Order: sequence, then structure tokens, then C-alpha cells
Amino acid sequence: MDEAPAALDPSTLLDKIGVELSGDMIAQALTHSSYAYEQGGVNNERLEFLGDAVVGQAITAALYNQFPDLPEGELAKRRASIVSTGALAEVAHGIGLGDYLRLGRGEELTGGREKPSLLADALEAVVGAIFVDKGPQAAHDAVHHLMGDLVKRADELRESSDPKTALQEWAAKNGGGAPHYNITDSGPDHQKVFTADVFLVRRDHSSQAVGHGTGSSKKAAELAAAQAALETVRNPSASDA
Repeated sequence: MDEAPAALDPSTLLDKIGVELSGDMIAQALTHSSYAYEQGGVNNERLEFLGDAVVGQAITAALYNQFPDLPEGELAKRRASIVSTGALAEVAHGIGLGDYLRLGRGEELTGGREKPSLLADALEAVVGAIFVDKGPQAAHDAVHHLMGDLVKRADELRESSDPKTALQEWAAKNGGGAPHYNITDSGPDHQKVFTADVFLVRRDHSSQAVGHGTGSSKKAAELAAAQAALETVRNPSASDA
């Protein structure tokens, strides 16, 4: 079976993770379905399924131990941010995982090595391979090695992955009403640009614009506006400068 043209020797990747795996197991973990379809062999989807559960369990235990005073709801929010596609892709990118993937021609040509969803899935597949080849403890140790920093940054990750909720929570804690968004759009139908302004209701019931954002969809514009608003309300002196 031919290797994908740009794929590297996975032994270097395993050195970064700090584990040893059989050649067949790491090859499967790094084999995207597009490659298996073109070249034959087994793809990494079953290992990804397993790795997803292992990552979730390891992160849940880490959060439980690191934040003994947090209620279940807050722990769940932090876990969701840490195991999100964006956070997993960040970890995968940090170890250069994309360079080791075996991709089909279509994925290769369309930048599959940089796609967040593909990188996140591959990272979970690698964890699944460690679980199968070396056992549960080795898999949990690998997750802690790769993602321990994300546990420490749980609040930051949660805010960046869901700034609208973070802004709503800030408003509630500071005696204001729920944020509301004003959306406008411009440009042709096939290439619209959406603009969002987010407003907070003050204690005197007046409304104040606190964030502005743009995006290719209403959701993207609202997220950008919420992120800008968080920076404004948490550092008001900077916005006044």
C-alpha cells in the first residue's frame, strides 16, 4: 500500500506523544477514509469513536480533580470547551499531526491536513489506538500529556468557544438585562456580509452598544460581536482610550 505523498514517518509523531505503537496500529489511526477508499485498507473511524470516549473520560476526571468546588454544570461547560473540535485541532496542530495523515487525493488537494474537523478526529483516533495497543492507563496518560494545558485554560477556552454565553453570564452577574443583537447584511446573495451590534441594558434600563462584529453568517457576526463586547466590558479603560 502506497503512502500519501506528503506523509511523514509516524515514529517522530510518537516521540512527541511519548508512546510506542505497533506500525499497523498507528497506520490505521492516521488513515483517513478518503485514503482507505482509494488505496484499500482500514480507516481510522472506529479508533476515532473509541478515542472520543477515552478523551472525554480523561478530561472529565482531570476537571473533577482540579476544580473540587465547581458544580456539575460548570464542569460540563469546561469539558465541552476542552473536547471541542477547535481545542482538539489546536492540540493536533501543535504536534504537527496533519503532516502524518494518509489522505486521499481529494483531501490532499483541498487542504485536508489543516482542516480542524479532520485534525480533531485524527487526534481522537491516535488516542483510541493507544488504548487498544497499550491499555487504558497509557491512553489516559497520553491525553493528560497532550491536553493538560487545556484543562488549566478551561475558562479561556469556554469563553472563546462560546462568547455569547459568556457575555450573557457577565451581564447577569453585573445586574444587566440579557444582551440583544442587531443584525444587518450587505452584498450580493451569494456573498453576503453580516454585521452585528450587541447591546446591553444598564440598570437604569438604557441600552448601550458594547460590541461590533462581522462575518459570513449571522451566527459568525454575533460571535464576533460578543467577543468584542467581552473585551470592552472587562477592560473599559481600553475602549475609552
